[in-house]
Amino acid sequence: MSSRAPQQPVRDLRFFLTVPHACSYLEGREATTLFLDPQESPGQGVYDALSLLGFRRSGRHLYRPHCDGCSACISVRIPVDDFQPSRSQRRILKRNRDLTLHERPARFYSEHYELYSRYIRTRHADGDMYPPSHEQYRTFLTLDHPYARLLEFRLDGRLVAVSAVDQLGHGLSAIYTFFEPDPAFDRRSLGTLAVLRLVSLAQSQGLPHLYLGYWIRECRKMNYKRDFQPLEYLDGRHWRRLVPL
Repeated sequence: MSSRAPQQPVRDLRFFLTVPHACSYLEGREATTLFLDPQESPGQGVYDALSLLGFRRSGRHLYRPHCDGCSACISVRIPVDDFQPSRSQRRILKRNRDLTLHERPARFYSEHYELYSRYIRTRHADGDMYPPSHEQYRTFLTLDHPYARLLEFRLDGRLVAVSAVDQLGHGLSAIYTFFEPDPAFDRRSLGTLAVLRLVSLAQSQGLPHLYLGYWIRECRKMNYKRDFQPLEYLDGRHWRRLVPL
C-alpha cells in the first residue's frame, strides 16, 4: 500500500469535552479530553486527517487531550524511512527471530484476553485499567472495522504478545501492546520488539510513519519512546523533528 493524503476533508464535526478528571500520567494533575461525537461514523479520510492533528483511537472513540494550562501530552511518530535501529534494538530483533507474526481482525479472542488479563494484573495493577474485565477489554481493543487489526506474536504456537494497530492512509497507528509478563520473557523486550516490527511493517507497505501516541517528558513509563530515533512531534499543526537529549 502506498502513502496517500487523506481523501476526505475534516468537514463540520461535533466534539465534546469531558469534565476534568484525575490525570492518568501525572500525579496531582487534572485532565480534560476532547472527543469526536460518538454518533459520528467517520470515514477513513476523517480518521486520517484527525490523526495528523494528534487524535488517537480508543475503542470506537477518537480523542485527544485538551487540558487547560497543560500541554504535557505530545503526539509523536517515527518517520520509518529514516529510522535506523540502535545496537541494542538490533540485538532484540536477533533475539526474537524465533517468533512468528500473524495478523487478525480486531475481534474478541479468549486467548488474547487471557494474556491481556495476566499482563494488566502483573504490570499495571496500579493503573486505571486494573482490574481487567471482558467488557473493558472489548470496549478498548475490539472494533469491527477493516483498518483495525491485531498482530499476534507467537513462540512455537504459544501467544506471547499482541499489538493493536490501525491502518491509516499515511502510516500505522500503534494503539496498544500487551505481552507475556512472566519474567522468563523479560530478556526478549517484547514491547520494544513490537514497535520495531511495526516499523518494518510500515516500511514494507510504503507508509511513511508509525504513530506512537502521546509522550510526556515527566512520565517515566513513556521514556522508551525516546529510544526510537528519529522521532517527530506535533507542535500545534506542524510535525517537527525532536532533538535527542
